[in-house]
Amino acid sequence: MPWTGSSRLTRQSCPGWSPCESPMDSRVGNMTNPEPLDEREARRQFVRRRQKMVFTIVVSALVAILIICGLIIFGSIGHNAKHTSIAKPNYGVAVPCPPDKSKLVNHPDIRVRVLNGTNKSGLATALASALRNRGFNMQDVADYPGKTETARTEIRFGASAIDRGYTVGSQFNDAVLIMDDRSDDLIDVVVGATFTDLNDEDSASVVGRKIEAIKGCQADPSSMKNLPKAPKA
Repeated sequence: MPWTGSSRLTRQSCPGWSPCESPMDSRVGNMTNPEPLDEREARRQFVRRRQKMVFTIVVSALVAILIICGLIIFGSIGHNAKHTSIAKPNYGVAVPCPPDKSKLVNHPDIRVRVLNGTNKSGLATALASALRNRGFNMQDVADYPGKTETARTEIRFGASAIDRGYTVGSQFNDAVLIMDDRSDDLIDVVVGATFTDLNDEDSASVVGRKIEAIKGCQADPSSMKNLPKAPKA
């Protein structure tokens, strides 16, 4: 079949007699000459991300500091309150001084009654048994007539038995000594909620040893007015 066209491929012409750009030419052009990125927008996004990260770190640090400060403050308050209550002689209750040169009394010479000031059944009986084993002259065991639970164990005595009250008190590590208006030599032990056990027998009172006065005690018992009523169980 005879060849009727030109022996050389001709390029398509566009208006104005200029060669048209083929689709391939457009793709090649885009690959070799990419459009420039918006550097300002990228910089703004980078700055915003850094600001957000810094803000998050600062807020987290402030929250952690507040939590630590709260723990320190409240822990310090609780510790100081506990320390203050323990540091007060006789837990802040006025108490008479023992007679001059008085010594710890022989246990069989001390009459002791135990009153249960808690809601724990059988606690007074158990304590009375323990004191009896240490030689004390145990009397009745009964419930304390108070309407509310006694917080701390009380050693109650009259003006005529101060040395006996101190002697019984030496058996406890958390008891408060209270002189009431009784006229006899009976010692009442009102068991409180904080009671757990007696002092070790070896470290408890040694009969005949000089009684150590409680710091801040009243030298003249007769000067103590408005004494509490002795319990009647």
